Amino acid sequence: MDKSLYKMKGKKQSTVKSLQNRVEGLTKIVKELIKEVQINANLAQGTLTAFQLHLGEEEWNKLVEELKDKEKRNIEQENKLEIPEEK
Repeated sequence: MDKSLYKMKGKKQSTVKSLQNRVEGLTKIVKELIKEVQINANLAQGTLTAFQLHLGEEEWNKLVEELKDKEKRNIEQENKLEIPEEK
């Protein structure tokens, strides 16, 4: 066979191998990032639980209602600030 055909096949194989290595590397990175996100979620949950215990149920419920009201006001304010699209 023609030697150039073997060269093309070799280049394709090296390109495929290179892409496989890159995908494996990216996969490892994504797995580590997922672990970090899970650790942060656990930390946040633990902090929230500690805060709830510190405040007590009555104070906690009051705080939650205040936050809900604030969020509702923010949404209403955002809706007022929206600029209508021109026709």
